[in-house]
Amino acid sequence: MTTFIPKAVQEALDQARLLGFKSKNRLRVHMGDEIYPVLRLWSGGFSVEAGGVPQLRGLVDLYDGARHLSQCLIVASEEEAGEMRYEFKRATAASETAPLDFYRAPDAPVGLIGQESLGEG
Repeated sequence: MTTFIPKAVQEALDQARLLGFKSKNRLRVHMGDEIYPVLRLWSGGFSVEAGGVPQLRGLVDLYDGARHLSQCLIVASEEEAGEMRYEFKRATAASETAPLDFYRAPDAPVGLIGQESLGEG
């Protein structure tokens, strides 16, 4: 039995698959002032639509809606079935707070109240 699929049918299947990725995905890649939709994301990289996005390289930011996920250094991997795949050379998770350069005990007070702030003194 043969599994030959005509070229027109294969192209229609690829377009339907890409449309499915686009419709249910909030992921975006930011490069400078430009924003492009991400089709798929996995631990080692991501993919974008091959025809609609220029060649990306260097430092980019990944977002899920308005939430910053990570800052990544990327390199182009391969193009297949309408997707351009990129691999991470480095992916640093974004944080909402600055990293501490000292140990903070879990039971430490949040702040101190001095005598001046109590109206005494």
